[in-house]
Order: sequence, then structure tokens, then C-alpha cells
Amino acid sequence: MSETAPDPRLNRLIALTGHPLFRAALPLAIVVIATIVLHRLSGDVHLRDIRADLAATSPHAIAFAILATVASFAAISLYDVIAARAVAPGAIPTRIAAITCATGYALSNLLGFSYVTGAAVRYRVFAGYGLDFPRVALLIAYSWSGFFCGLVLVLGGLFIAHPSGISAILPISGGVETATGILLLGALAGFFLLLRVSPQRITIFGSQLNLPAPSHAAALTATSVVDLIATSLCLYVLMPADLVGNYPFFFLIFVAAVALGILSHAPGGLGVFDATVLAGLGATGRSDALAALLLYRVIYTGLPFLVASFSLVITELHNRRAAIGTAARTAETIVRPFVPLLSSGVALAAGTILLVSGNLPALGDRIATLKHTLPLGIVEASHLAGSVAGVLLLVVARGLYRRLWRAWRVALVLLGIGIVASLAKGLDIEEASALLLAAGTLWVFRGAFYRVEGAMPLRVGLGWFLSVTILFAALFWIGLLAFRHVEYRDALWWQISWSDDASRFLRASLAGAVALGALALNSLLGARVARHKAEPIPDIVRQLVAESPESDANIALLGDKSFLLDPDDRAALAYADTGSALVTKGDPFGDTAAGARLLWRFREMADREGKRAVFYAVSPKFLSTFLDMGLAVVKFGEVARVDLGAFTLDTPAMKDFRHAKNRATREGYRFEIVPAADFASIASDLRMVSDAWLAQKQGKEKGFSLGYFDETYLANFDTAVLRAPETGRIVAFANVLAGARVELSVDLMRYDPKGPNFAMDALFAELMLWGKAQGFKWFNLGAAPVSGAETHALASPWQRLGGFVYEHGKDIYHFEGLRSYKEKFRPVWTPNYIACARGLGVARAFMDANLLISGGMKGLMRKGAS
Repeated sequence: MSETAPDPRLNRLIALTGHPLFRAALPLAIVVIATIVLHRLSGDVHLRDIRADLAATSPHAIAFAILATVASFAAISLYDVIAARAVAPGAIPTRIAAITCATGYALSNLLGFSYVTGAAVRYRVFAGYGLDFPRVALLIAYSWSGFFCGLVLVLGGLFIAHPSGISAILPISGGVETATGILLLGALAGFFLLLRVSPQRITIFGSQLNLPAPSHAAALTATSVVDLIATSLCLYVLMPADLVGNYPFFFLIFVAAVALGILSHAPGGLGVFDATVLAGLGATGRSDALAALLLYRVIYTGLPFLVASFSLVITELHNRRAAIGTAARTAETIVRPFVPLLSSGVALAAGTILLVSGNLPALGDRIATLKHTLPLGIVEASHLAGSVAGVLLLVVARGLYRRLWRAWRVALVLLGIGIVASLAKGLDIEEASALLLAAGTLWVFRGAFYRVEGAMPLRVGLGWFLSVTILFAALFWIGLLAFRHVEYRDALWWQISWSDDASRFLRASLAGAVALGALALNSLLGARVARHKAEPIPDIVRQLVAESPESDANIALLGDKSFLLDPDDRAALAYADTGSALVTKGDPFGDTAAGARLLWRFREMADREGKRAVFYAVSPKFLSTFLDMGLAVVKFGEVARVDLGAFTLDTPAMKDFRHAKNRATREGYRFEIVPAADFASIASDLRMVSDAWLAQKQGKEKGFSLGYFDETYLANFDTAVLRAPETGRIVAFANVLAGARVELSVDLMRYDPKGPNFAMDALFAELMLWGKAQGFKWFNLGAAPVSGAETHALASPWQRLGGFVYEHGKDIYHFEGLRSYKEKFRPVWTPNYIACARGLGVARAFMDANLLISGGMKGLMRKGAS
């Protein structure tokens, strides 16, 4: 059966939807539309009217909204408890799962991108309890599936029950409404039936995973129903009774607002959620509706964030005082993953407070007090400084999320500026107190910020820039709303007096926008992260290399690496820096225990610098260490080592080498080992051979894991040469890497294209026989890339990909032919691994290593010399 070729238009559409600009444009478009709608719906609302409506809100309504919030978060905490029992029974304690889910949601709800930030927190906590990436992903998927099942159940029931008011939202007939409800509930029943009859375990990315039992799915659905009803009731009781009508009518509008808020990526769906609710309820020009939405933000978003923040601060303070024990370790396990998210949320909230304050009129009695205390110029400057500090805090929140030390210091400075500005521009004691609390929170968690990065902490990525821009635009709209009735004129920009709040708002907004634009330009054009440069090779490294039984350790002498040394000079580790990743070459050489400690130090160093740690071309020797680090360990090839004790040319497989050696002897070619001390005498001859070989290959020298022609490097080793008869001209050579009289190998093997075609085989045969005679046990033939990759259906996706490349990539790199060539020597094959972050981190790690080997992106795109 022939397969139908995919439509190229479909491929282009898929590529377009996956493009970062498209993913950024969709939420931005939603926010822009929502902002326009929100602006029009606000009508002629006065700020004083909103304040009056807030003051008039019933205490009973506020109390009920708080109770609904508590019920909602109680239900939210059960999502991961139930999902964990389905995915990994008994692996995660109930208390840990509940706290992680509820606290993570409380923090990420303030930051936006909830399905990203919340997922990151869950992975960091649950991975500590032995759950790998597929299981954590499935746990999160179960939680989301429970949410949607509850949504379908409630909506299906509403459509069938025909409550009054829904027809105003959905202008469809009663029969269509009933059919829709039956269809929704039928789909839900089909889902439960599928869980009932389907296998209990499935395979995803090579991992065996449990499917939820119908009882688990039912529990998740019931939890979702409680969550949805409680969350919607929190806003329902705050809204004016004449607007919301009956509850089913309001619920449908609320669900639509939540969905659009999630798609917008805006923090808490700010602006989008509000515009959808106002539009759905027909609340144009209603100050009481805007007041209700503001209270909902405070109760459902702000209050849980404060509770979570306070709980984490208390727990951290307890951890610093309590003796190390089971309770302290459990508390630390819960707290640690939330600290970056909490700190980022604190900075985001503080920046928002400063911007909102700068966009609203100051209280008259406090301004009157300032008139007798400070010059007007200081008040004006403080207003500008507060708004700019607010914008910078929104940006630096990203650096706090990444645990950058400089971001922590900058955030404290900005909070200090904000505190002074709050007092100087309007005696805003409440605002200054909130900022002081934020600074205290960051100070308590100062130990979590240890990453040192060459780039400035105020650099932003596209996603964070869009999120900050959206928030800034929403806060700017609040200012426009507050000063809606001030007639705009050019004089407002430079008009300065104690009563000109509108002028101060315009200037502060312009200053904030300029600061945001400058930061975006700096992020686009700014310098890259500082990189570790290649170091002079220390004497202790040369000593440890000479004592190492692995010949591959000699690659450390290439001159293109930096070194991490054991404090007692018992081990060393060679690595290079791509700018975003630190990549080691091979195992540490030296004492095994000291080498394992070096691997941990290397991982910590990469983490401090905000870079990825990649362990490239490592042997099975330190696999347990890499697994303890929680890294993915992927086999990407095998190393062939020949037992020289049993090696002989007198076998059918060695026929070509035997004939080449015999012919070279008959024609008078001489094999010779030139000691390292005499390298200078042959350097120019080797250069001529190498240049001729490179010219024929039309390639470029490799590096990092492969030697290149460099006289300083080659002078470290003995050199095997094959000389022509009579003239003694060198026609082929190889540098000899020796591992403490245990293992022998070659790195650079080159020949004169004008010389005999048997030169390399003859040189290779002579060198192996020489090594055997010198008492070496092994001859290392080097690695066969992607050799031995497992293609079994249950293997990891990266192993299956390697197997596919090995089988189908022969026309490009001849992987299979290289292994077949080395197989003639009947070697012992040893796995070659790369250890790195899980998931897509594996692909990035391979890219990092190959960029170093090829000398950059340009070299990677073409075949080089080796």
C-alpha cells in the first residue's frame, strides 16, 4: 500500500504555527483586542466611583469570596494527589503533592504562563521523589484532563437542564442545546468506558506508564467540579446582583474568560479575563463591576500568593534554625523549588504596585503635607524614579526566576529606590511597607541566588518581554481610566505643579516605556555571556595525563580547553565553554573518587553560571554519578579496543594489513618511532604531508575531541612515521598516544596523497605490532559513532533515533562502514555516553559538543577533516 504524500501547504501551516513569532503573536493579538474592548466597556467610569464601590462592598460578600477561594485551593491541591496515585502509586507523599500543587498554582497564577511555570515547579519537586520526565508530564496531563472532564460534566449538565439565561449567550434552539449537552456527556462517558476496557499500562517515549483507573478519573472530575464552582462563586458573589443574573448564565461567561486568559499568557489573564467578563455581562460603564473584578484579583490572586509567600518565608526561617532531621529535610524539599518562582512573583508584584501607584492620582491631604517638607522637583523626580523602578522590577523578575546573584542585588536596589520614591512622591506609607516586605522576603532567600552570569540581569527573552509589555499596557490603561476626564493637550507633558497628577502620569509612563524599549534593544544587541577561555596546560595536568591508563586522556593536551583541578591534585577534568554550556571531554583523569567529586563541582560551576552541564564521550566508569545528578545518560557510540596480547596479522580479516606491511618491507619503506624529544627535526616534513592531505580532503581541521595539526600539541608525543626508500622522505605519520604502558592509540593519522596507496595500512600494522612488543595491553581504535544504539520499541527515543541514523545515514557519514572496518580487528566494544539534561536537553547537548568539535556553526555545516 502506498502512502499519500502530505500536502505541502499543511506542512507550511504546521511550520508557521510552531514558529516563535506565531506563538508570540497569538496571545499578543488576544491582549490587544481585549484591551481595546476593556477600554470601550469602561465607558465614563470615574476612579472616585470605583473607590466608592469598593468601600460599599458587603463584608459578607468578601467573607464568602474568601471561603470560596479556600475551597477552590483545597480542590486544586487534590489534583496532583489523585494524579500521583494513578501515575506512581506510593512514590509521592500526599502532603508533598498537595502543597506542591496548591502553592505552585498560587505563585504561577501571579506570573502568568501558568502551564509552564507550574509544570516546572512540579517537575523539580517530583523528580526528587524518583519520577522521570515522562511520568511528571503524565501526572500533569492527568490533572489537566480532570479539569476538562469536570468542565465537560458541568457544561453538559447545564445544556440539558436548560437553565434560564443561557439562551442569551448561545442563540440556539432548545433541541440543539439539549443535543450538545448529550454529546458532551456522551463523550465523557465514552472516555470513562475507554479507561475501563483499555490496557492499564501504556508506553510513551519508551517508558511504561500507568493509565488512571476509572475511580481516579472520577475523583479528578469531582475535584474539578468543586474547583470550577468555587472559583466562579468567588467572583459571582462580588458582582452586582443585577448583572450576573442566575448562576448558570454567569458560569458560562466565567469559563470563556478563564480560557481566553490562559491563551493570552498575561499574568493572571489580566485585561483579557476582565474584558471577557464585562463584555459577557453587558457591564459597559459600570464602576461597580470594575470594583468587583479588582476585589476578585486581590482575593483570588493576591491573597493566596501572600499566604504561600508567608508560609515559605516561615518555613525557610525554621529551616535555618532547626536541626537537620526528617522534618527539616521534608520542609526544605517542599520549599526549595518554589523559591525562584516566589522571588520572581515578589518582584513582579512590587513592580506592579509601583506602576499602579504612578498611574493614579495621589491623595490630596498627603500631597499637602509634602508641600511643607520637600521641593516640587524632588516629588516629580521621585514619581519618575518610582515608575522606572517598577518597569525594571518587572524585567528583573526573570533573572530572579533563574536564581542570578546579580538579579537579586539589582532587585534589592530597585526596591530601595521604590521605597524612597513611594514616600517622596506621595507619603504612600502602605506602598512603602509592601515594598519593604518584598525586600525582606528576598533577603530571607538570599542563599538561593548563586548563579553568576556575564550578561546583565536585565536582559529579557521574547516571551518575558511580551508578558511584561502586556502587563505594562494593562497598567497604563488603568492610568488612562483614572484620568479619562482630563482633556488632553500638549502642555500636559511639561506642565509641573502640585496638582498636575495627569502630567506626572504621562511623563512616568513615557519614562517606563523608554526604559522598556531600551532594555529590549540591549537584549537584542547586547554582549554574549562571558566564556571560559582555553588555559595554559598546568604541570599537574601533564603529570596526571602521563599516569592515566587511558590513552584518550592525552586529548587534554590539545590546548583548546580549560581545566578543573582537584584541590589535592589527585584528579583533573578538561572542558570547553560554548557560551551557554560547559562541555567536558571524556572522564576525569586521575583518582576515581576525586574524579567523581570533580564531576559534582563541574555541575555546580555550570549551575552557578547559568549554563548547561554536558558530559561528552564519557565511559561507564562514572555512570552512577551522572544518574545521581538526575541527568539523562544516552549512548551515542562504542569505542573499539584491541587486545594486543592476542593480536596477530595472520588471520583472514587482517589480509590487507599483512599484504601492505609485507609490500612496504619488500620495496624498502621503513617504519620508525621518532621520540617526542626529536619532534622538531621532523616537524616541517610532517607539515608538508598534513597540508597535502588536507588539500586533497578539502576539509577543515576538527578540534575538542579530535587532534589537529599543531606543532605544540604534536611535540608532546612520539610519532610513528613511514619513510620512503633511499630519500627517507616521510610518506605517512601518526602521533602515538600512550596510556601508562597500558593502552595505545593514535589521534592524527595522515599520508602524502602522492605516496604509495598502501602507506597507511602498513603504518597501522607496524604500529600495532610495535605496541604489542612494547608490552601495551590494548590498542584503542577510537569510537564508532551511533554504533550499538538500541532500536527496540521500548528503548528511549534518543536511542531509537541513534539506531535510525546508524541504519539510514550511511550515505552521509558511513557509520556502518566504520564499524565494519574496526570489527576486522575483533575488538572489545565499550559504550560511549553523553550525560546531560533530560528531554530536549539531549539534542542541545549534542549540538553543543559538535559546535566545539567543528569550530562553530560554519564548521558544523560542512564535513571537516579528521
